[in-house]
Amino acid sequence: MHVPDGFINAPVSAATAVVAAGAIAVSLRGARRELGSERAAPLAGLVAAFVFAVQMLNFPVAGGTSGHLLGGALAAILVGPYTGVLCVSVVLLMQAILFADGGLTALGVNITCMAIVTTVVAYVLFRGLVKVLPRTRRSVTAASFVAALVSVPASAIAFTLIYAIGGTADVSIGRVATAMVGVHLLIGLGEAVITALTVGAVLAVRPDLVYGARGLEQRLKLRVNGELVDAPDTGPVPVPAAARSRRTVWIAGLMTSLVLAGFVSFYASADPDGLERVAADHGIAEQAEEHAAADSPLADYGVKDVEGARLSGGLAGVIGVGLTVAAGTGVFWVVRRRRSGETSDAAPPANKPSDPDTDTASPANKHAGTDTDV
Repeated sequence: MHVPDGFINAPVSAATAVVAAGAIAVSLRGARRELGSERAAPLAGLVAAFVFAVQMLNFPVAGGTSGHLLGGALAAILVGPYTGVLCVSVVLLMQAILFADGGLTALGVNITCMAIVTTVVAYVLFRGLVKVLPRTRRSVTAASFVAALVSVPASAIAFTLIYAIGGTADVSIGRVATAMVGVHLLIGLGEAVITALTVGAVLAVRPDLVYGARGLEQRLKLRVNGELVDAPDTGPVPVPAAARSRRTVWIAGLMTSLVLAGFVSFYASADPDGLERVAADHGIAEQAEEHAAADSPLADYGVKDVEGARLSGGLAGVIGVGLTVAAGTGVFWVVRRRRSGETSDAAPPANKPSDPDTDTASPANKHAGTDTDV
């Protein structure tokens, strides 16, 4: 759903750039609280790289149309809504500058639709659902599915509203809206499946690393003299050091991202995505302008002068994952360092575990590994 240059006029593109810049500024402040520790920065960078990798996997939906993950819901649930906005924004920036995917003048539109709208809508809905559903791991996964499903057509509606204000083609907005929402409902199903499977997988091995599952613990109850009372808090359940290692999680996630981008992406659908199909069917595509980075060595997700589509595309995917995880980790490390600098004079540093690569599960998630107490 990357909007190219030329679809939206200059004044509206500039306005969305201001909106995007403001949202990123707010997210930078919010992410300082969400990241918690400097060791969280590599994990947030990994989420950005994973979103980049999965966005290369277009899946068929219907009528010669494909879709791909937007990633706002997944990022928000895994690392928090503010950090999630930054994760998707980093991905969009890398794609626009290096891969000529999504216009440079349309970057504000893309960040607004694909990073801000998806993340905000998904996380608000997710939090509402987990408050009314039973406090279980399955409920968190189910809430992730619904939140991701709704976030995609919400993004399509946002684009339609922007196009209604600043679109460069004389088309029926009603027809564009119907087509955009219809096809992105189907794409949303794919987004929901990917999001739920990923969140469920992380919950199964490291529930303490899922931001959306924090604070959902349910104290055990004991029946005393016929009345239910809270069981005494005995502290975190011991976790083997191997299972606590964030380094292990990071390496596994990075290898998965590299395989998806470097190998599996070759088998992705070549059909146009939802926005491309709607634009072609309604006369909008004619307004697209050549990308300013069309001559980039990585344009169109291929390495220039490398023979063979499989090798060229695979190398581009691997390079993209590497650059995204590096850029994302750098951004989040700086954000976290600023937070540490602001609070160092206000409070003494917390005791840290002796092993810098491991950490214990937080008390708020000590029961999160069971199906009854997340």
